[in-house]
Amino acid sequence: MNRRRFAKYVVTGAFLGVAGGGYHWLNAPRDQSHLALDLMLDKLDDLSRQPLQTTGAWDAFRTFNHLAQSVEFSMSGFPQQKSALFQNTIGQLAYRVFSARGEMSHGLDEVIPGEIVADGGPANAGLMRLKSALVSFRGYEAEMKPHFAYGDLSKDDYAVAHVLHINNHLEEFRLA
Repeated sequence: MNRRRFAKYVVTGAFLGVAGGGYHWLNAPRDQSHLALDLMLDKLDDLSRQPLQTTGAWDAFRTFNHLAQSVEFSMSGFPQQKSALFQNTIGQLAYRVFSARGEMSHGLDEVIPGEIVADGGPANAGLMRLKSALVSFRGYEAEMKPHFAYGDLSKDDYAVAHVLHINNHLEEFRLA
């Protein structure tokens, strides 16, 4: 066998091995009990009893309103959608990686496309809106609306996405 053919077999085999391993990793069952909505609501209750400082570009009121809108949009519809091609490729892959890792990372000062977020209010008012949105989501029985980037998600997948999103933003908070 010549070197070129051997190199093609090695590269093809390595690619298939990595792709197969990645597919298995993304689809392996995981314990996501730590990503439960009830635990998040308890965490937010704890935060509401403590003075908070944010280290990010947004104040706490704006951050909590942004998070509340994300939850509300999952039920009412996002103002703008990325293309179906994006949602069914990069978007779905991003959701699956975040879900598999149990954590999300994204630009914490990026608004949802088409979103208008108020800022400058009291942190607890924004926090109450977020908690109310999560309670509404928990009781929501109708069809979920497509996520602007991830596309179609089940209610369980949305719950995980919301908790991951909130946890990511809470990384910028410190107890005062």
